[in-house]
Amino acid sequence: MNRPIDVAPGRIRPRRLRRGALLRAMVRETRIAPEQLIMPHFVLPSANGRQAIDSMPGIERLGRDALLEQVESDAEIGVRNVLIFGLAGEGEKDPVAGAASDPKGAVPLAVKEIKKRFGEDVLVITDVCLCAYTDHGHCGFLDDAGRVLNDPSLEQLTAMAVAHAEAGADVVAPSDMMDGRVAAIRDGLDDRGLTETAILSYSVKYASAYYGPFRDAADSAPGKGDRQGYQMDSANVREAVKEALLDVQEGADMLMVKPALAYLDVIRAVKEATALPLAAYNVSGEFSAVKAAALRGWLDEARVVRENLHAMARAGADVIITYHAREALREGWL
Repeated sequence: MNRPIDVAPGRIRPRRLRRGALLRAMVRETRIAPEQLIMPHFVLPSANGRQAIDSMPGIERLGRDALLEQVESDAEIGVRNVLIFGLAGEGEKDPVAGAASDPKGAVPLAVKEIKKRFGEDVLVITDVCLCAYTDHGHCGFLDDAGRVLNDPSLEQLTAMAVAHAEAGADVVAPSDMMDGRVAAIRDGLDDRGLTETAILSYSVKYASAYYGPFRDAADSAPGKGDRQGYQMDSANVREAVKEALLDVQEGADMLMVKPALAYLDVIRAVKEATALPLAAYNVSGEFSAVKAAALRGWLDEARVVRENLHAMARAGADVIITYHAREALREGWL
């Protein structure tokens, strides 16, 4: 008979705690609860309508009625945090995103309906950015040479955030990457008595190729040029900490790193540098890549989604924005 070999001093064998599913689950270090997940939604500027998004299987643009049905269905399985993106109506796009702050626009009307039906049972977060409402597709105003103007864009971004908050949004989330926009929005909200509205800042938003499917979904691709002049360089991490700390000083209540999977080191760096809750955005390209491979049978979708979400949480994310949220909870992937 072969005698077992002592593989470590004190006969330490880590495999003992891996031998069964219940044992593995009991000692698992990283856990994800439904309360940590946020489900994004694309809202049409109409009461009715449902449009498939070819590049994002399973995700749709929804009119308000369909949105309410989906939010109710999601809440029943534990998805109670939503992030709302609005689409502009026919002929509503212009150089200064006038429709972005319209109280009768897609987002304010959707927020009102959600809060009217669900009240405090659903947390509503709204994206604050001008790109879906400008005719040039950039996140701020342009000068005659096509350069994005930082300070002149802040007033409209603030007006957009105020319109969302007045409609009932619990949290506004500026994603434009204009310098100083958190402070401008905080001042604008406070001046209107909206002191309880929180700000989830897209503090660290990279100029990423992973946004392609989202731009299809939100009809927000820039007509000319790109966004590298205001979104971050993917090679930088110290700059990410700088951006996060600036937003802390300006009054952000929560921070975000976007995208997530290619920037796990950034999530960790920001987590270690700040005390605010940190969100990671598992963006459209990350979602669609998994979906495309799974549809072809190239990988096990449930296991890959679980690994990806655990990686974000393990890196330091307290909150995860993901298009997988609904399916992951409904199918028990976590």
